[in-house]
Parts: sequence; C-alpha cells; structure tokens
Amino acid sequence: MLDADLKTQLQAYLEKVVHPIELVASLDNGEKSQELKGLLEDIASLSSQVSARFDGNDARKPSFAINRVGTDVSVRFAGIPMGHEFTSLVLALLQVGGHPSKATQEVIEQVRHLEGEFRFETFMSLSCHSCPDTVQALNLMSVLNPNIKHVAIDGALFQNEVDERQVMSVPTVFLNGELFDTGRMSIEQIAGRLDANAGERAAEKLKNKAPFDVLVVGGGPAGAAAAIYAARKGIRTGVAAERFGGQVLDTMAIENFISVTYTEGPKLAAALEQHVHEYDVDVMNLQRAEKLIPASTEGGLHEIVLANGASLKSKTVILSTGARWRNMNVPGEQEYRNKGVTYCPHCDGPLFKGKRVAVIGGGNSGVEAAIDLAGIVGHVTLLEFGGKLRADEVLQRKLRSLPNVDVIVSAQTTEVQGDGQKVTGLVYTDRSSGESRQVALEGIFVQIGLLPNTEWLKGTVQLSPRGEIEVDARGETSVPGVFAAGDVTTVPYKQIVIAMGEGSKASLSAFDYLIRLPVDETTKESVAA
Repeated sequence: MLDADLKTQLQAYLEKVVHPIELVASLDNGEKSQELKGLLEDIASLSSQVSARFDGNDARKPSFAINRVGTDVSVRFAGIPMGHEFTSLVLALLQVGGHPSKATQEVIEQVRHLEGEFRFETFMSLSCHSCPDTVQALNLMSVLNPNIKHVAIDGALFQNEVDERQVMSVPTVFLNGELFDTGRMSIEQIAGRLDANAGERAAEKLKNKAPFDVLVVGGGPAGAAAAIYAARKGIRTGVAAERFGGQVLDTMAIENFISVTYTEGPKLAAALEQHVHEYDVDVMNLQRAEKLIPASTEGGLHEIVLANGASLKSKTVILSTGARWRNMNVPGEQEYRNKGVTYCPHCDGPLFKGKRVAVIGGGNSGVEAAIDLAGIVGHVTLLEFGGKLRADEVLQRKLRSLPNVDVIVSAQTTEVQGDGQKVTGLVYTDRSSGESRQVALEGIFVQIGLLPNTEWLKGTVQLSPRGEIEVDARGETSVPGVFAAGDVTTVPYKQIVIAMGEGSKASLSAFDYLIRLPVDETTKESVAA
C-alpha cells in the first residue's frame, strides 16, 4: 500500500512512539477493505510498538481504530486516510502513542477540563484541503480527554450515510448525532465552542494589553508580512486575526509563488504563522474586528473594538482583513448553503459523485472548477454572465474537450431551487433573449470572485465603490496613522506575492510615520528609531 519513500518517512516518525498502540480494523470482503488491510499491515511492520488486528466489529466497513494499549485513548477513521488525510493518520499514530502535540499548554489544559460526553463524527473527503485541520483538532481532543470520542468518515466511501444525513459540504461535523458545524475549525475554535466561559476569559485577557506601536488587523499574507517587517524594527507589534492564514487556507494548488514551484495553501499558511512567531509579535488569533475608532489627535491611539467586547489600542494600524467569496445574492442561495450550494470544488466535489452540478462563473477559477468536477460528477453546466468566458485560453481548450460539460454564456442566475432539504435546480435568465430557463441539478459551485471584508470600516476610512479601502502609493488610507494592504485594498491584481509586498510596504510606511511623530514622554520609550 505504501511506497518505499513513505515507508521510510513513516518509520522515522514511529520511532517517536512512546506507548504501544494497536490498530483494530473492521473489514468486509470489498476491495477497499483489502486496501485498508494492506495499509495497516505496512504500518505495523515499521515499528515494534505497533500491532494490527482485523477482527473489529464496527458497523462502518472499512474502518479502524488506533488504540493506546491498556487505556481508553483512541482515534477512529472510517475509510482509508490517504491524500490530504495522510498527515492526520501520522499525527494520530504519534499522539495516541504518547508523542506530545504542538498545541499550546493553555489549550491542552482547556480541553482536558471540558466536562460532559462528546461524540464527534466528521465527514471529510480525501481531496479536501480544509478537512485535515478539523480532523486533526478533534483527534487530538479525543487523545487529551477520555470524554471526547471522534471518528473521521470518508464521505466518498459511505455515500449512503452522506445522503441519509444530507451532508453536502466537507468538513461537516456532528456532535452527539446533531449537526455541530461545517467548514474548517481549529482546536481553539472547537474548545471555545464547548467551553462556555472561554470568550469571557479571552476578552478579559485582551483588555489588559498595553498599546501597540503597530497593530495589524488580519493574518493573511499581507498581515504576516506587515507583522514581520514591523517586528524587525524593534517596535511593539501585534496581530489580531479572525483566522491566521486568511484565504490562503482555502487555496488548493499554488504554482505562481516565485521561487516555490508548487505548494498548497494550508502548508503556506502554516509557514507564514511559523515565520511570524520567530519574532516578538503578539499574535491574537480567532479575533474578529468590529469597529475602528481613529485617534482624535495626531500621534494619539487608534482603537480596534473586537467582537468579544475587548478593544486594542495602537499608535498605527495596518488593515489587512482580505476578502471572501462573493455570493450570487439570489433567492435560495443562503437557504441551501452547504445543502447543495458550495464554494469549494476540491473539498465538496467528491460528495456529488455521479450527480449533475453547475459552476457559476467563467473566469479561471470557474473553468478550473468545471474541469476538476468533470472527472467526478455526472455532468457539469457552466454558466457565465458575460457573452464569453474570461478564463485563459489554455483552460478553455481543456474545458471544450470534456464530453460531460455544457457552457452557457450570457446567463444570469436568478434563483436556487430546492425541496426544503437540498438543491434541486437553478433558474437563469438568457440575457440575449430575456427568457427564463431552468436547469435540474443537485449541486451549485459558486466561483464569481471576491468581496472585500470592509463592512465594519464604513464611515471611518475612505472606501471605493466596490468596497475596497482606498490607499496611496505608500499604503496610507484617508486616516493618518492607518494603513492597509492586500486584497482588501484598491491595489489591483489579487495575488499572494502582491499582498506580501503591499504588507511589507505598509509596515515600512507605518514605521516611517512613527519616527516622524513629535517625541514626548509618552512615546519616546515605545518607538525605536
């Protein structure tokens, strides 16, 4: 099952196992069960600390548990955790085997002290780059707290269960049989949801922080670059981010990041966070900004009010809150979000195997999505608002070569239809004739661009008609001492490499602003020239 290179790497990891672990598989006579048996035999052969049994009686087959011998510490997978989930498998082996995780001690103690019985089930797909974070978080929680149990389920192998429970996006997490949440989640987010007093404690901790010299709001490529450049100047730097990594976490293949021929979003996001932590930066993750209160005088303190009620103050602010997927804003879209309406073809495509789907948008993202989906689903209908596709010609040629794809241009989607539980079709207007037409389908993948995250800034900084923050060549906004960078601004071409450059520039501009302020007793100690 495993090739020689993977075996060598895994064997090196398994040397870190402290406690004996046992793999207990539940199998049937199917091909996938035989694949799983081969995988577990390979793993067991690589370490004397690992053994395998094939007499499990779990109802889901193929599935297996990783048990710490003589204890109730256990992690379970229903399926064969390869692809993006292979890392989840390796971490589960190590953590059940007693190797410590990289979670902070604060989070570890929070999880250990959770009271109650928590039975989690996560539906994931092996092609989903958002799923491993959620799977790994819940696996670790089940290792830390015996009251927490978790099974990660490959939706592609358990299609009947996916249909029965109406799972139409991944990751989808159930807690004690009820829907808990959908989408990527970290261990901090999950523990915070289960710990009723977590938000109050976090707010109290933030309220006691001293003012910053530079406060970066947002943790994507622009925010990370800004934080690093500020910290290197020796000034007090903070980052408040709703989720560190931003849109990069939702990006699959990255092939145009100069000097790196190929990487994937979650990997790059982890590298960004690690790089920031190399410096003296106060990183405040899972913090959503709700209001900017500009300083009343030049050199005064700007205030960022957070969703939990706390506020942070700083002499300068760099806004890098990025953008999010644009919605169609038609009837039925929100009602059927994650019930057939989705925004990630890589994550959710396997759940629509053999079904009819639509892709909305004829740019590069939309055409790439249609090409990827065509290899999984039964049929793809691509709808483009304009009179022709906007994607690169090489992508259009590939799209036209696929037999199970129809392209409709001059099509304005006007409604998402459903039966109350799931999507059944969509309605669009032919912009050439004005006629209204209907397409029967089970899934709709929306790929129509980005919307800047600036609603919370209206009335404080100057915004463009598109809602982007207007900046000058130095990254300055209309408010002195407030700068902005990345996809949230009017700077054209929303690319990772451009966001990093703009974040660095905004940080240098903020430092230049600081050193030119009049020096008095309240400022001279905090700003290093």
